[in-house]
Amino acid sequence: MIAEDISYSHDGTEMSGRLFAPDGSSGLPGVLVVHGAHGLDDFVLSASERLASQGLAVLAVDLWGGRAQLADPRRIGAQLSRFAQDRAGWMGRVEAARRALAARPEADGTRIAALGYCFGGTTVLEFARSGGAVRGVVSFHGGLDLVAEDWAAAARVPVLICTGAADPLAGPEHLARITAAMSAAAIPWEADIHGGVMHAFTEPDRPGRPPFARYDARADRRSWAAMTDFLASIFA
Repeated sequence: MIAEDISYSHDGTEMSGRLFAPDGSSGLPGVLVVHGAHGLDDFVLSASERLASQGLAVLAVDLWGGRAQLADPRRIGAQLSRFAQDRAGWMGRVEAARRALAARPEADGTRIAALGYCFGGTTVLEFARSGGAVRGVVSFHGGLDLVAEDWAAAARVPVLICTGAADPLAGPEHLARITAAMSAAAIPWEADIHGGVMHAFTEPDRPGRPPFARYDARADRRSWAAMTDFLASIFA
């Protein structure tokens, strides 16, 4: 396996993602992996490397820039609000990462998907909604409350939403709103809903987690399997 830092920029912000791919590979299907509110951390890097071991070229995306790590809830809230109020800039950073991955010889630039965790899950849904050039997207416990409803300009690519039924950031009203909008736009979507499961169910529990977030081993395992099958189908 190769692991290499990849720099790219958008609108004056320098970002540093990390590429994982089988050593000596070329022209593999590519996947963007987008982190949650805390930034590009060890959890996302580990998940990206695990995904690459399945024969994919994977770029762990640095969305904040400079590999920034956020821990203070006030800083996190301000960052999320900033992105929600500037969706063009938000999506511009994802597109910069997509182009960086597409330019690599390890990846086939015409076959790239995107997946994300928490705010990263929100991000990849927004990227598909805005017409991003990907083959499909997977959202792991993404905050559906921040996903907009106008899918008229969306890329007509498959969408997989893996979510917990007890996640207040992805309540049934938000899921119904988004899936109705996707159906109206003829987006092929599917939802993998886990009963009794809370937010951030794939991420190990750690001190300071909000009370609505909790790791769930079964949902983690089954959602990973659903994602693997989904990627296999869109890259077939």
